[in-house]
Amino acid sequence: MNGLLIGRFQPFHLGHLNALHFALSKVDKLWIGLGSSNKPIEKNNPFSAEERKQMILSSTDKSMQQRIQIYFIPDLENHIKWIELIDTIVPKFDTIFTNDELTKHLYSKRDVCVESIPFFKRDILSGTNIRNIIFNNEKWEDLIPQGTRIFLNTLNLKDRLKIL
Repeated sequence: MNGLLIGRFQPFHLGHLNALHFALSKVDKLWIGLGSSNKPIEKNNPFSAEERKQMILSSTDKSMQQRIQIYFIPDLENHIKWIELIDTIVPKFDTIFTNDELTKHLYSKRDVCVESIPFFKRDILSGTNIRNIIFNNEKWEDLIPQGTRIFLNTLNLKDRLKIL
């Protein structure tokens, strides 16, 4: 059985890693969709799709990497066309893992199981919160997996966020 998990992962943090573990406990293979892959780098999307892919791969072990495949999912204004586009990008899947109400609604009309992901420390672990913490020179390193931390340190992260 295959599953799909779509997220922006801006940046990939411990909540996302927890979501991957949860999804992988339910399916054999997991397709990870990097949402907003067509958006330019800006304040709310400071990392390219390729950079986000590297964050995920650097934060997962070999056994996880053998069970995941990462796909770039562009945004579209038309939600029906968006899920039809996803069908052309990712292989068939039986379950979509999401907490997004619109995504739940769109997929509830299809022959796909829609499963919510348990939130993990959601009050702290959100991309917006983590970006703000980094921007304000507060301690952020404990909020993201080691692989992502190492990757982000190679990007001159603080300067990038300040410029944006």
